Amino acid sequence: MKAASIKELKLELSTRSQKELTELCMRLSKYKKENKELLTYLLFEESDEAAYIKNVKSEIKDEFKLINTASYFYIKKTVRKILRNVKKYIKYSKKKETEVELLMYFCTEFKSTVPYIEKNITLDNIYRRQIENIKKAISFLHEDLQYDYNQELKVLL
Repeated sequence: MKAASIKELKLELSTRSQKELTELCMRLSKYKKENKELLTYLLFEESDEAAYIKNVKSEIKDEFKLINTASYFYIKKTVRKILRNVKKYIKYSKKKETEVELLMYFCTEFKSTVPYIEKNITLDNIYRRQIENIKKAISFLHEDLQYDYNQELKVLL
């Protein structure tokens, strides 16, 4: 089965009634956890971005507390999982300010939780890549915000 294009889907959705749209959304949310999470964000959390960021930050903090520091293998595996979740939450929001906030918080927690990341090339590369992502996201923001976030970024470096 070939998937329809976004334009075709939009056109078809515009012809449906509100009841049919609700049923389609409910059906979509049943099949994938990510669809349900996105729908939750759009319906309940999009209006209060600060609370959303706070919730995600607390989740990141909890995940970093669970890292098994017995070996670098487990640290890398867990850090990648946390980063994957952070990227997913950033994707839901689509706001550069949220992206910068969450990535900076991730890097702060990463640096404070994982000891000696410089000794492991992979962990160091993950950290440096996120710093580059933060710099790129900051460049899209307003000048005043850029200055504020660049000051915070200097602390991470």
